[in-house]
Amino acid sequence: MPVIDVKHLSKRYGGTVAVADVSFTVEAGEIFGILGPNGAGKTTTVECLAGLRTPDGGTVSVLGCEPRDPQLRQSVGVQLQESSLPDKLTVREALELWSAFYPQPADWRQLAADLGLSGKLGERYAKLSGGQKQRLSIALALVGNPRIAILDELTTGLDPQARRDTWELIAGVRDRGVTIVLVTHFMEEAERLCDRLAVIDSGAVVALDTPAGLVARVSAEQRIRFRPSVPVADELLTGLDGVREVVRHGPQVEVVGHGNVLQVVTAALAAHEIIANDLRVEQASLDDAFVRLTGRAAEEA
Repeated sequence: MPVIDVKHLSKRYGGTVAVADVSFTVEAGEIFGILGPNGAGKTTTVECLAGLRTPDGGTVSVLGCEPRDPQLRQSVGVQLQESSLPDKLTVREALELWSAFYPQPADWRQLAADLGLSGKLGERYAKLSGGQKQRLSIALALVGNPRIAILDELTTGLDPQARRDTWELIAGVRDRGVTIVLVTHFMEEAERLCDRLAVIDSGAVVALDTPAGLVARVSAEQRIRFRPSVPVADELLTGLDGVREVVRHGPQVEVVGHGNVLQVVTAALAAHEIIANDLRVEQASLDDAFVRLTGRAAEEA
């Protein structure tokens, strides 16, 4: 039985359709990612999962319950894309207060340490930076030892090191058996953390697969770029097994192909005593898959 089951979810605000037809399941213990451009319906979808919005159509089941069922409050932790606390509340007071809501809370001091907040426990909420507020929001979502954690734009506003530290924390939370639903627009974050991804565009799921599966839909080709130590004739490369195309960019050579094309090309160059300087190998990425599926780059989204 999946721990989350969404079937034909729809939600509109007046004449605007936020979610048209979204269906997916989330299995216990996985990190399930949701990708999509701005306005695609990602946040509305997770707010329906969290019981913060009432769907206009379809069904949502979380741990076998309707999302607004009070018993889920002890089992589901939520970190929203935008949230706020009273300005004068300190980090310590917030963590202690949230811990008091649960019968078996996590160690909030350890959470604070893991998220780089130990030195900010006496700081009032109004004095925190945007990244610190984000980390506190994550801590509050996890302090109840939830069975499911819903995290919307987990690391927005964090610096690169804090982002990687948070990834490590979330991977550890999943290793303890917590199921995580993660909304993100960071492709590296999705590839690093997610077991499966749903790409939502215009309120509907346009693809559902593993990160590697989504990339494979774009292309299995490789692009090998190098600057040969001596001039190399196209004919030396175009006849090699797996090579589809050879393109020149000034002194740089680009070979497009598939399969074991990298080994084939480097072996051919070595046989002719040609050194491939500045060698780079480019393959289709999750960014490429995102653009192909939604028609826009992740940065725009």
